Amino acid sequence: MPNKSHVIQWCAVQMAMACPDGMGASLPLRLALRPAKCQIADPVVNIEMETIMERTIIAVDIAKKVFQLHWVEMDTGCIERLQLKRAKMLEWFANRTAALVVMEACGGAHDWGRALMKLGHEVRLISPRKVRPFVQRNKTNAADAQAIWTACQQPGMRFVPVKSEAQQIVLSLHRLRAQLMKTRIMQTNALRGLLYEFGIVLPEGHAALLKALPEAMCDAKARLPAMLMDSLDEQLRRVQQLQADIGLIERRLSQQMREMPACKAVAEIPGVGLLTATAVVASMGAPTAFKDAREFAAWVGLVPRQTGTGGRIRQLGISKRGDAYLRTLLMHGARAVVIRSKDGPTWPWLTALLQRRPYSVAVAAVANKLARTIWAVLAHGQAWRPEAWQVMH
Repeated sequence: MPNKSHVIQWCAVQMAMACPDGMGASLPLRLALRPAKCQIADPVVNIEMETIMERTIIAVDIAKKVFQLHWVEMDTGCIERLQLKRAKMLEWFANRTAALVVMEACGGAHDWGRALMKLGHEVRLISPRKVRPFVQRNKTNAADAQAIWTACQQPGMRFVPVKSEAQQIVLSLHRLRAQLMKTRIMQTNALRGLLYEFGIVLPEGHAALLKALPEAMCDAKARLPAMLMDSLDEQLRRVQQLQADIGLIERRLSQQMREMPACKAVAEIPGVGLLTATAVVASMGAPTAFKDAREFAAWVGLVPRQTGTGGRIRQLGISKRGDAYLRTLLMHGARAVVIRSKDGPTWPWLTALLQRRPYSVAVAAVANKLARTIWAVLAHGQAWRPEAWQVMH
């Protein structure tokens, strides 16, 4: 437990940070000398105080060229601010004693986090949305660094796990594939719309479109000028090239899944395929970052949103917070599980769920169950057990 002098010093630093203009620097010191004002009974605050006293907290506002640092020297209580060039960043931290380094979870943060962890520092990443309320007055690099320093010490603050290089590689492949998919949809919709202008109707769906295109193009050549047909043929070649590029990325993801035991374990769960398995393992980071399965489901945005007043709480639809891409994959997998249940034997709980709830609600509930099951498999290091899904809830 911290002694009285440590409590006084911690209160002085915290209250000094509340006066960014420095005009009230003497006021926190006077207040800190009053023991009654510095009694801290909350165990959460005591834990935070012990963490602060054990090592210095250095907040870093990262950028492309210039980095802004903000910290408080606990020996003197002096507030320090420093600007560093990118080339001097690692050298400066290599000469510092082990500290708690906090950064916003933005571009390049995970790479910097891994580099600083190799130097012996503890790294925590915090969502920019959690930092923004603590930015005082104008938004500058110094104000952002100070806001990061303040936000990371709030009770109950949640942090983003630092991802490994392999996890970032897998997520990069997913982002490239998603971009190619979006471009392919744009190209095929343009092709479908142009042919529709001339009375040629193509079916919905990519596979059905490619199957009907040869006959449609032959019909169009008999009626349309060569100038337009040449352009349509070029559009079709672009679509085919995009499809080939998507397939190449999926083969790379398949190879990555074979090399990652966690992905293979998750892929055994019904409704979880190549894309979901690789995406969830890479996005989750360390399963131990979540205290239980419900917290992981809430992180993905698959738990009900709540609103209430006067002691009465209402549950609404799913919150849709967190990673929309991962949530979409889980919803697609859940939809496949529900559709498959209509064609053959299924689990008793799913049959009962479909009887008392609408179809879309049942899909969201199954997606929630998928997220919880994935966390259990990864956190406990055990294979998925089919008998676990036979139990009625």
